[in-house]
Amino acid sequence: MFFDKPIHDVTFDDVVAFCKRQIPEGKQLDYKYLLPKNKEKFAKVIASFANAMGGTIILGVNDDKNDKPRPPFTGIAYHEKMRNSIEDIIQTYIDPVVFVDINTCISRDGQRMFVIINIPQSNLTPHLVGSLKRAYIRTGQSSRPEAIVHPDRLPWLLNHRKKSERLRHILYDKAESHFENYLKTKNVDPLSLSVATLAVLPLYPQEPLVSFKKLPDLLHTCAADLVDESTMKLQPVQDGLAVIDGSSNHRMLELNDYGLLMSKCNIAQPVSFNGHAARAVDFEAFAQHTVKFMRSARSFIQQLSFGGPLYVRLKLSNTRSLRAFFGKQNATVLEDYVRLDENYSVAQFAASLESIVHQVLQTAAWSLGLQISDEDLKNKIHHLLQEK
Repeated sequence: MFFDKPIHDVTFDDVVAFCKRQIPEGKQLDYKYLLPKNKEKFAKVIASFANAMGGTIILGVNDDKNDKPRPPFTGIAYHEKMRNSIEDIIQTYIDPVVFVDINTCISRDGQRMFVIINIPQSNLTPHLVGSLKRAYIRTGQSSRPEAIVHPDRLPWLLNHRKKSERLRHILYDKAESHFENYLKTKNVDPLSLSVATLAVLPLYPQEPLVSFKKLPDLLHTCAADLVDESTMKLQPVQDGLAVIDGSSNHRMLELNDYGLLMSKCNIAQPVSFNGHAARAVDFEAFAQHTVKFMRSARSFIQQLSFGGPLYVRLKLSNTRSLRAFFGKQNATVLEDYVRLDENYSVAQFAASLESIVHQVLQTAAWSLGLQISDEDLKNKIHHLLQEK
């Protein structure tokens, strides 16, 4: 979550460069020089990340009084069984077991290493530690980086993040309502449009990940190719920012400080088919929009340094009787609507975006009545992902 590449691609030199950035420890980051002799204490750190927002531990790095990495950044002596030692601690002291990603970043001479432990936000909470079966959460405070869960918060863990699931629905529904309210201001009947919704947000949102004041900068950094500045204007909304298309295309992009990115746009255009007026969706144009959105979502999540599971939704509304076109193929859509809901890890989103886009577009194409071969679809996606 703190590197601009999948964890298993991070090198020794990448960790050195990261340490030079002087990012302090916090809610999602911890430095350790060696594995603590108190193994239960180390297990507490891992479990506290899993019980909260997820996080990363970097072994081989000392920290100073301000919780920042302290040079020299030379790592620790290479130990081929370090991975096994970490896994043994997790299996011995944490119940249920936390599943982590571990990368040993070895120096070019093979003598030194850093160890990166990426702990995802878990949906199996609470993870209890030691013989006393205590639950901890990561606080980010230097004096008490981990804290025993207060009784008021324990139900949140025991209910497997039900409160976070409700919050996710609230965030999603609010973004939906903003688009509907925008259509009302234009006197547009939502049922007259066929709207494509693409959304990515944390599966278990808990708290803001960034100040809402930074959202305009994130918009231009992460989603510039989704925004036509000549026709779209920024509209602040609670906890977020909506970008409204002032033309007749009826498009809106919304992002908020909890990590939601949502695109809504009308995909049906009037055409003449066999001498009759019809409404049609150009699947190639939709594929292009989907690729741009997913690429922007990946960048947005990376900028937020979020490490938990992600919720991805595709929804196409009012699709019945549309004509769908892709190359020489065309079909009449029989479905009233199309919907896909999937969960992915941040690591999958970073390393396997092409596969994720393929799954989304394959579902959409089939539901719209188009029988596009896997090879044709993969080639199209690969080509679109290469475009800037």
